[in-house]
Amino acid sequence: MEIIVVNLYVFVIGIVFGSFFNVCIFRIPECISISSPPSHCMSCNTRLKPMDLIPVFSYLMSGRKCRYCGEKISSRYAIVELITGILFLTVFMVYGISISTIYYLVLVSLLIVIAFIDIDHFIIPDRILVFGAIFAIIFNLLLKEVSIKDSIIGAFVCGGSVWLIVALIEFIIKKECMGGGDIKLFAMLGLYMGTKNGLLTALVSVYVGAVYGVCVIVFSKIKGKKYNSVIPYGPFISIGALITILFGRQLLEFYFSILM
Repeated sequence: MEIIVVNLYVFVIGIVFGSFFNVCIFRIPECISISSPPSHCMSCNTRLKPMDLIPVFSYLMSGRKCRYCGEKISSRYAIVELITGILFLTVFMVYGISISTIYYLVLVSLLIVIAFIDIDHFIIPDRILVFGAIFAIIFNLLLKEVSIKDSIIGAFVCGGSVWLIVALIEFIIKKECMGGGDIKLFAMLGLYMGTKNGLLTALVSVYVGAVYGVCVIVFSKIKGKKYNSVIPYGPFISIGALITILFGRQLLEFYFSILM
C-alpha cells in the first residue's frame, strides 16, 4: 500500500511538471518569459484561476473547453502532462530513491520540451541544450553520476561522429538531412550519458526513426496519399535517449552477448 501511495505521489509531481512544460513548449520558441505573463486563455486572454490549472483534471472537468469563452482546448496539453507523469513514474520505478533518479528526471524533462518544440517548430533551442550541458557538468563534477572524463569524451564522440556522418551523407546527396540542433543534442546527450550510452542512444534513434518512416510510407500507400519526407528528428533522438535511460544496460548486455 505504501509503495502505491509513493508511486501516485511521483505521478502527480510528474503531471504538475508537465503543466509547466506546456508553458515552456509554447513560450521558449517565441522568446516569451516562462514566468510572465501568468497563464491565460489564448483566445479570450482571460487569466486562468487555480481551478483551471489542475493538470489533466481541469481539462476534463471543463469539457475540454475554456470556461470563459467556450473555445476548444487542444488535447495536446493533457497529453504532455500525462506523458510527463508516466515517464517520471517509470524513471522512479527503475532507479528508486537515488541521485540517479534526480539526474535522469532532469534529462527526461529536457527531452519532453525539446521533442514537442521540434515537432511544432523544427528547431531545438540552444538555451535548453546549454542548460542540459551545464547541469550535466556540475552534477557529474559534484556527484559523479557519470565520470567527468567519460562525460566530456561522450560529448565529442557522439556529437562529432554524428556530425561527420551527416556531413558525408550531405556531401554525397547534396542535400541537408539533419539540422545543427540535432547534432548539438547528440553532443549534449553524450555529455549527459557518457560515451557508451550516448552512442547507444544514437543507434536506437536510427531504428526508431526507421520504424516510424516505414509506418508512414505504408499507411500513406494504403490511403493513396503523399507522405511528408521532411520530419523533425529531435523526437526520435529523445525516444532513443528515453529507451537508453530505462533499458540501456539490458540492451548493451544483449548486444555484447550476441558478439561473444
